[in-house]
Amino acid sequence: MTETWRLFIATLLPESILEGLADFQRILRIETPHGVVRWVDPHSIHLTLKFLGDAPSTQRNELEEALAAAAGGHPAFTLALADLGCFPNVRRPRVVWVGLSGDLEALHTLRDAVEAHIAPLGYPTEDRPFRPHLTLGRVRREASASQAAALGAQVARIQQPAAPAWQVTSVSLMRSELKPNGAQYTELKRIALAGGS
Repeated sequence: MTETWRLFIATLLPESILEGLADFQRILRIETPHGVVRWVDPHSIHLTLKFLGDAPSTQRNELEEALAAAAGGHPAFTLALADLGCFPNVRRPRVVWVGLSGDLEALHTLRDAVEAHIAPLGYPTEDRPFRPHLTLGRVRREASASQAAALGAQVARIQQPAAPAWQVTSVSLMRSELKPNGAQYTELKRIALAGGS
């Protein structure tokens, strides 16, 4: 029987940006009661372009080739952190995230190319609109509605400080392994964008 791996395609973030996201989490934690949010390890935060789910490990080479075809012709581009927000909204938050600014058109173009090259391998194109964001934490199921609403109000109050921009120079095929203390991510293959390192 073929082994399956839980896979996704993402762009990884520089250390300076991850440190900034950890600062956001610290600010939010000060006023958030313990146990309301399951915070993402800041060093695991990434920008997902395509979630593949369970994929046969034998398909790895095909996926890497498709990703290279999708990404190889795209130039590197610049992104920056934007406002904090919540899905579905700040009144009933389930996910706390940081939005992105910068060359979002280039990001959407890259994401569309990934979708187009991966779809023939058996991964249908996502129907929902692409809303690029970086997940900081997820509200726990056991949190009360009032606790969640208080968190949403806190998110709405926080002003985004000036954040440095960074160059997106590559995309990566990633493996996710679910562990008792959360998901563990392994980079299987990094593909440089044109002009990227």
